Amino acid sequence: MSLQFEIVPVTPFQQNCSIIWCDETKEAAMVDPGGDIHLLKEKVQSLGLTVTKLILTHGHLDHVGGTAPLAEELGVPVIGPHKDDAFWLQGLPRQSEMFGFPMTEAFDPDQWLDEGDTVQVGNQVLNVLHTPGHTPGHVVLHNAEAKIAFVGDVLFKGGIGRTDFPRGDHPTLINSIKGKLWPLGNETTFVPGHGPLSTFGHERITNPFVADEMPLY
Repeated sequence: MSLQFEIVPVTPFQQNCSIIWCDETKEAAMVDPGGDIHLLKEKVQSLGLTVTKLILTHGHLDHVGGTAPLAEELGVPVIGPHKDDAFWLQGLPRQSEMFGFPMTEAFDPDQWLDEGDTVQVGNQVLNVLHTPGHTPGHVVLHNAEAKIAFVGDVLFKGGIGRTDFPRGDHPTLINSIKGKLWPLGNETTFVPGHGPLSTFGHERITNPFVADEMPLY
């Protein structure tokens, strides 16, 4: 038995909302419910799951836009991101205007996440890594048993997160990728915030932004 997941792309930015669950208990969480909450609820219902929490990797609108109404409707807590992204969550009304989204009110999560924290989903455990660079409070969620990581906008197949937003920083992002993600193992699959899945090993060989001198086993 292990962690299961399905991806539902949401918002005009086609942001990957991950519905993750424990296949023993059918308890589930949503990672980055950015919008289109009717699609998310339909998927959860079709899978026969019970959502117990919403988890945020960072505070950008396309990742968090559906969070507050969904949390209220389901009666579940919002977990994450790291508190250094509080300014992004407080700036959601301005983000809404900038990107032409429906007005999204500011909110704070029920729990901020820190490096080394764990989040329980049924019998499955997600380990939290603080991975600043794209945003200062970005976090990544890793399940060691399933060798899967939910990395938000830190890393993409063939790309990396933008660092030209307020308090973004390119060297910090590269340090997060190489210092926090690579040690999770070349065989680890990651779910990015946008686009297709990949593995850390594949990116270490092919990604022009972070390829390194990885030994080929």
